[in-house]
Amino acid sequence: MSNGHKPVLLDEVIEALNIRADGFYIDATFGRGGHSREIIKRLGPKGRLLAFDKDPDAVMSAGHDLVQDDRFEIIKGSFTMLMQHVKRHEVEAQVAGVLFDFGVSSPQLDDAQRGFSFRFAAPLDMRMNPTEGQSVAEWLNTASESDIANVIYEYGEERASRRIAKAIVNARIEDPVTTTTQLAELVRQVAPSRKHDIHPATKTFQALRIFINRELDEIKEVLPQAVDVLCPGGRLAAISFHSLEDRIVKRFMRDEATPKQYPSELPIMPDNDSVRLKLVGKKIRAGKEELTQNPRARSATLRVAERR
Repeated sequence: MSNGHKPVLLDEVIEALNIRADGFYIDATFGRGGHSREIIKRLGPKGRLLAFDKDPDAVMSAGHDLVQDDRFEIIKGSFTMLMQHVKRHEVEAQVAGVLFDFGVSSPQLDDAQRGFSFRFAAPLDMRMNPTEGQSVAEWLNTASESDIANVIYEYGEERASRRIAKAIVNARIEDPVTTTTQLAELVRQVAPSRKHDIHPATKTFQALRIFINRELDEIKEVLPQAVDVLCPGGRLAAISFHSLEDRIVKRFMRDEATPKQYPSELPIMPDNDSVRLKLVGKKIRAGKEELTQNPRARSATLRVAERR
């Protein structure tokens, strides 16, 4: 496995995708390629795998084994371009499976210079693609106190968001908040953790990362595209790592699997033609063996649906 990184729920994902040797598949969140490598092992000469990742380091990690494989292509960019590239391949409504593994990857967390983690002293960046857009530090040092509080509350579900925002704004008057350790210490001072095993800055870092990368907006944007590109019987598999992501996925799949309802006073039957997905099983969580090997898998939830 590339860089020794083991992808989460690997066996479950492969089973969920129900891979056909001649199918066209999409790994919309390549990461370090663990899922992609297992998918392509199961493809025949006519099978194809299209991957996406906005992180340049992830794209560079693909390696010769995949890059030189004619069945594989990786796009450096957001998975919101999914439909655009499916049209380029002329496989609209012919894709056999789409996989999403949302959120930040272990290699990103473990790379101190990316600024995703408060475990390392580093520039406060957190961009998935460090060559585009504002860093967290740039945003924190220009945003209003109310905007900062709203982001930390909405995306981190942090009850102390107002105290944290006030501390950031007060601190930046004397010294701009530019490092992970600065931010973590500010949060620790005003919002001590209620659980000894969880750092008090955990929710704040999560919120800022999600916001600066538009993670939830991009999930909402890409899920309808994924359904549009699937062929009948094609599978949509989505791994989420916290409740905000999973809530979006769960509601989307449920809505796409439910006939459109009309007001009871109207003489119209439920619109079964509007049902585009069939739910496949219940949500899947990591088993004891995987949790022993990879504790970060404890928060992973896999949901699966099939195109009707």
